[in-house]
Amino acid sequence: MKKYNKTLLAAAFIAAFGLAGCGSDGSDGADGVDGVNGVDGTDGSDGANASLSVTTVENAYDYNLTLDPADIVVVGSGPFSIKFTVTGVGTGNAEVPFSGLEKVALYVTSQSENTTDAGAPILWTNHALANDFGSSMYCTPTGTAVARGGAEVEACTLVEDAANPGTYTGTWAHDGNAPVVLADGDANDLVRVMVRTYDVVDADGNGISDKILSTPLDFIPATGELAVSEKDSVSNAACIKCHSSLDGYADTDMRIANIDAHHNYQKVENCVACHNPAYAGGQDDEDVGFNANFNAMIHTIHAGHHIADSLTGEAAEMFGEIGFPAELNECTACHDNGTQWNDNVYEEACVSCHVDVDFATGENHNGIVPSSDAVCSGCHGAGSLSPVEAHSVNRRADLADGLVLNVVSAEVAAGELTVIIDVELNGAAPIDGTDLTDYLFNASFAKNILMGTLDDNGDYVPGLSVAATVVTGGQLTLTQTLADPKDLDGKTLYVSSEMNMCGDAETDMIVATADGCDVGIPANIETKYFVFGDTAATGDETTDNLRFVNSTDYNAPTQVGNDRTTADEAKCNACHDNMAHIKAPRHGVTNFTQCADCHNNNYPGSYHADVAVESDDGTFVQVEGLHYYNRDLATVAHRYHSGTYAEEASGVYIDKDGELVNYPATKTNCQACHKDANADGDAMPFFDGTGKLTSGRTAIAASDNYGATVEYISPVAEACRSCHAHSGDAALAHFKSNGATVFGDNITSADAVPVESCATCHAEGKTYGLDSVH
Repeated sequence: MKKYNKTLLAAAFIAAFGLAGCGSDGSDGADGVDGVNGVDGTDGSDGANASLSVTTVENAYDYNLTLDPADIVVVGSGPFSIKFTVTGVGTGNAEVPFSGLEKVALYVTSQSENTTDAGAPILWTNHALANDFGSSMYCTPTGTAVARGGAEVEACTLVEDAANPGTYTGTWAHDGNAPVVLADGDANDLVRVMVRTYDVVDADGNGISDKILSTPLDFIPATGELAVSEKDSVSNAACIKCHSSLDGYADTDMRIANIDAHHNYQKVENCVACHNPAYAGGQDDEDVGFNANFNAMIHTIHAGHHIADSLTGEAAEMFGEIGFPAELNECTACHDNGTQWNDNVYEEACVSCHVDVDFATGENHNGIVPSSDAVCSGCHGAGSLSPVEAHSVNRRADLADGLVLNVVSAEVAAGELTVIIDVELNGAAPIDGTDLTDYLFNASFAKNILMGTLDDNGDYVPGLSVAATVVTGGQLTLTQTLADPKDLDGKTLYVSSEMNMCGDAETDMIVATADGCDVGIPANIETKYFVFGDTAATGDETTDNLRFVNSTDYNAPTQVGNDRTTADEAKCNACHDNMAHIKAPRHGVTNFTQCADCHNNNYPGSYHADVAVESDDGTFVQVEGLHYYNRDLATVAHRYHSGTYAEEASGVYIDKDGELVNYPATKTNCQACHKDANADGDAMPFFDGTGKLTSGRTAIAASDNYGATVEYISPVAEACRSCHAHSGDAALAHFKSNGATVFGDNITSADAVPVESCATCHAEGKTYGLDSVH
């Protein structure tokens, strides 16, 4: 029998009969007593505040993805999982959660001991490659992704925490475990995880230009502790010395700015995620011609031009014209993080440079066929055949004091200039009669001592030349008869050297040319300056505008100089390792004070007047109408590094596609070569505030017949056209309309060259300032 709720029945009768019986003359009943208040409900969770998160960033460095070892499972039998947080820079430069990720890729590698007798002692394993899945794994909200080539692939499922925007988890919803999990991996091995984020845009909807890569995380899964790789013998800082640094990142997260391959993966740690033994296994064949494992591939790339004749397959095409800017034997130019490069000797690393060695037959290895890499250290582990000794690493530094020249005096008497230079050869005064030309690396090149004067602007005026090289009493005595006894009155004399001596890296001695040697070593000399009054050296404060000075005061006569040179020798040496080999074997120079004896504003003409670029068939053809008739240091340096100095596919050049080849830095980064600040720590602008250059350059001598007829051109346009040479007539018209004097204007006096108005628009801080447009 159906039961009814009595309370409900009572309510129904009241509604049906009680209310119907109330007449118009009746009175309301008394109000009942208020019931007890109900219990408050549970508070709901706060919704996401849209104003406290962002979905766009203006730069890649404004996006920050953070990983925690405790939130990552990529080793063992446990199911894959990952959790990370992402922030972006929002209004007022506040760092707030970044919401709305649609696609990321995980790169996971492990570092383990090599238990075989071939290869490096420690090896990288890419988890996805080991599981035959590719180099990385995507994560998307749908659990699938479109890979390169258009195929749909399985992906981990990416979920953003609705209650905590910017916090994401990834799980695997497909059969088996995720491909980035190394089931048989050792949880005590170092694991590296890096995440690449896709499809991030700025406020205008434009894609961010740089790859968006997280800072690689190295940790030990068994403990969750952070770790440091034992294999990273080359730091990012080493690469950045040539390849420039990406702006915006912390000093603890340095990133490489300019590597063309794969549009730049920014860090050595990122490159090894793919370039490890698993990937290299399919790349080491005759058609390719190189080993894609990182240690071997990097050697082959940087040795490219030096070993071009021995390269085959794709390696010859890709690497054969790459010129390494430092000395190839100076391993520490790149290997700045430990001694693994010397301690670990194995075939894979060695043959990546010594590509003509065949260990199977012993060809080019003295007929020796090693049974395995394990025996290599028997010969190469120490002694003269060890990497550090066999490559003569640091040979220039070890031999730098082989010949020391110290300019001690410069005097004028009876119309004759006399310069005295103390000489030390291999640590001692040479015996009387020693002729230093007998020790020259290139004996046929006899320009040894550099002497000249400075003009009123502090520019070099070469021309005083002496050839005395015989040592007597431990000194060189150099004399020059003056056409007029007062030729040096009121002038500043500079004295330096470009002697390039014959060095023997095995004995660390300067040796006679006839005995043979393996490297040219510049004489160790400090350029000295002498200011003359009435045929006597004096201190003259009016000559304190020297531009090429990098030495210290010494006893009378007074040395003068200042800090007006905007180029930075230290930055040259950062990439080139040392300046000595740049002009070897002829010129033994180590700094600008010596280079400027030839490359200055008063020495017209150029041995490289024409410009050639690569044509479609690979030959080099001259660019019609494009010529340079000057050799000052600024023009030559800009020309060389911008590819307008080349005559063939060596050094820096412009290829058939119009691309710059072999300049490793970012093309528009002036600070790659120029100073960031002066000696006082102040900013070092290119313009001095009056429209002139900070360097003081106002005019450059130029000649198409090596000085028989001299014109003067203005310096700013000349520097600009050294890079902007291919803008054609429009660029030339722009230069000239802003006061530039160019070759062909027939200005025959330096004083007649007007100051260009370039600084009006292009000085630092202006809308079109060099710091903005570059």
